[in-house]
Amino acid sequence: MTRNKGIHQALRFVWTDGTNPDFVRFSADMEQYYNVLAGGAENRRTFITHNSLADIHHVLMVYQGTVPVGCGAWKQYDQRSAEMKRIWVPEAYRGRGIARLEENARESGFSAIILQTREACIAACALYRSLGYVRRENYPPYVDMPLAICFKKVLAI
Repeated sequence: MTRNKGIHQALRFVWTDGTNPDFVRFSADMEQYYNVLAGGAENRRTFITHNSLADIHHVLMVYQGTVPVGCGAWKQYDQRSAEMKRIWVPEAYRGRGIARLEENARESGFSAIILQTREACIAACALYRSLGYVRRENYPPYVDMPLAICFKKVLAI
């Protein structure tokens, strides 16, 4: 299969910020994916406002050679918690553990990670559960958003 060409090449991890062109492109791909999943951007109106790249300063880009194959970010939510944002791995590269950002958040002094997704994101929910995340009550700004589901993981010290 040509889509998996070079699949055994070593992964390269690059810390950057929300202005990275590959991260911006992946974020646009994510928006299109979620728009299709939700039946259009109008159905995501309340979610879109919480996905600005301007306040994302801790981005992990994953490359296989020179090809971007994944990204994820975190931002401070409160004194103890980092919130994971913009996690994206194209389908051809999923299932190899490249969507994990926990170590950097822990090293930055956070004791927990929270995140928000939708139940319709079956692969993402399965990944989070497999990594030890548990469903929690929706946190602000997702409290009154019935399509949002939130997860939390306490980080080992």
